[in-house]
Amino acid sequence: MSDLITTRRALHGVAETVLAGPQYRRSGTIRLAITSGGFRTIAEPDLRVEGTDLVSGERVLPLDGTTCRRLAAAAGVDAGAPEDLYKDGSGIGLDDALGVDPDAAARLEASFTMGAEALRRLAPAAEPVLWPEHFDVGVTLDEVNYGISPGDGYLDEPYAYAGPWRPRNGSFWNAPFGATRPLRELPDPDAIHRFLAEARERASADPVRES
Repeated sequence: MSDLITTRRALHGVAETVLAGPQYRRSGTIRLAITSGGFRTIAEPDLRVEGTDLVSGERVLPLDGTTCRRLAAAAGVDAGAPEDLYKDGSGIGLDDALGVDPDAAARLEASFTMGAEALRRLAPAAEPVLWPEHFDVGVTLDEVNYGISPGDGYLDEPYAYAGPWRPRNGSFWNAPFGATRPLRELPDPDAIHRFLAEARERASADPVRES
């Protein structure tokens, strides 16, 4: 397994079981936010991931080589995903050793940062949300989901996507759930925004696919 995939799974596990789960149990929301160097909770408990570390108050806890259960205990929260909200998730067990490569973490976190900037330009009134189920950052406009994935079972590298709730016909839509572009083809927020803006235009113009 590549460093990118191993690191992505580890960061996903931390987001899901150390940040989102405890936040849901304490504050009733699973939404996470993107920061310049990682991601954070939006309500209590106040936790964030910066680079390869979990930050809890003044404590800086390295992710590599530890487990989600140990991280949560050190941060004073109970580890575990949000209960009974979704079926997918990170697949990381609470006692699985986490592997976090600094270069891979920087690449993934840069993808989120660039993506969030592009999404804010696309939808100034909608704050991008990092969702713990699929570990993607996105917004929804006019029944179309727009976002950035760090990679998953569909494509094992970071990519931008647009997913209409009702699939569209047309050559633009190159994925089963909509349209995607790998971020190696979209190297900055401007390029990501152009793709998302084109997707919004195509979603408005192209006919709905009949089932």
